[in-house]
Amino acid sequence: MRVAIRNLSVLAYAQGFTLWHCKAAAASLADVVADGYFDPASDMLAVGDMLMISAMDAARVVFVSKVGQAGGNERVVVAALA
Repeated sequence: MRVAIRNLSVLAYAQGFTLWHCKAAAASLADVVADGYFDPASDMLAVGDMLMISAMDAARVVFVSKVGQAGGNERVVVAALA
């Protein structure tokens, strides 16, 4: 499963940083934080951006830790806040 771009919303933007909300009502939190879930939004997300995720079973705030190429495809990796 992958993110539907229509479910991403910008909450705040300043000096190259974006705070996003992702409504993933049909996906579990484990699916949403897995590598590759946000690949369709790779041209919108940047390293350091934060995502507030509302999944069907839980919620979490994560940050984008990597956006880049892997095997010819754009990849997005998110990580939990420490």
